[in-house]
Amino acid sequence: MPRLPTVRPFRFGYQYMASDPGELLVQARKAEASGFDVFHTFDHVGATLSSLAPLVAVAGVTERLRVCPLVLNNDWRQPVVLAQELATIDLLTNGRLEVGIGAGHSFTEYQSVGQAFDAPSVRKSRLAESAVLIRRLLDGEVVTHDGDFFHLDEASIIRPRQVHVPLLIGVNGREALAHAAEHADIIGLTMFGQTLQDGQSHEVRWQADRLDFTIEWISVTAKGRSSELELNALVQAVVITDDRKRAAGTIVDQVEGLTLDDALTTPFLAIGTPEEIVAHLQHCQERWGISYFSVRDIDAFSAVIAVAKSAEQVTDPAKPQ
Repeated sequence: MPRLPTVRPFRFGYQYMASDPGELLVQARKAEASGFDVFHTFDHVGATLSSLAPLVAVAGVTERLRVCPLVLNNDWRQPVVLAQELATIDLLTNGRLEVGIGAGHSFTEYQSVGQAFDAPSVRKSRLAESAVLIRRLLDGEVVTHDGDFFHLDEASIIRPRQVHVPLLIGVNGREALAHAAEHADIIGLTMFGQTLQDGQSHEVRWQADRLDFTIEWISVTAKGRSSELELNALVQAVVITDDRKRAAGTIVDQVEGLTLDDALTTPFLAIGTPEEIVAHLQHCQERWGISYFSVRDIDAFSAVIAVAKSAEQVTDPAKPQ
């Protein structure tokens, strides 16, 4: 089966989706205590917390939790201004920042702010150009650039705390994935199709063979850096149950185009007992090289992390028991 050649240890992220600033800090402490590795915000326009400022607050009430927006809408921000903000956040969080960025997808949000919603190919090309500029700026370069979307003349920013701030690019499509394989540290796999009428939901393309082809394409286009890439999957539902097949069937009934086999195999769902879910994640790790899983439910997933950490210690005798 196709997968990236390096199997990495598991990492687990928690994405906070509420708007209560007090609860943000409660959940940050809880995520760290539950064994999560990364705390995520999200980037949407509306009556919700913004994506960047909360990262500093989260780092301020935790000790080891890394912070990462999952993902920033590239179209909302000019790359030099964004890179300056990111470098500042990395300094204020003592080097715990990871950067997640994508091309934008919610046409309803573009409409609400009066911004043109360009074709996917244009948005993805703009993301590709911006991501390279952000990478160069965060790495300390003075950048002069004359591109299709951005024009810079000896632009520079403050240096971040980390020598290399990890960059996660969340994309789909062959050309966009090829670019991410060449430039990202982490690829955020989505396997989504067209955005639906609500501007938020998507068609799902969670067939295992489609993901096989995607991973193979990433490996082929990574230009010798496959071993450097980490793969992330944002899990859309965590269901703790003794009847895995029945719970999967309930989700199938709610998601158009999803089959039972897809639901039981995809890395974007975590269904079963904690032990069954860990076995499922291990299968996804072995088949596709996905090691970084992000979820939106601390309570349901904390038991999964406990089982995964225990299994990791058993398989690695160098770790303390």
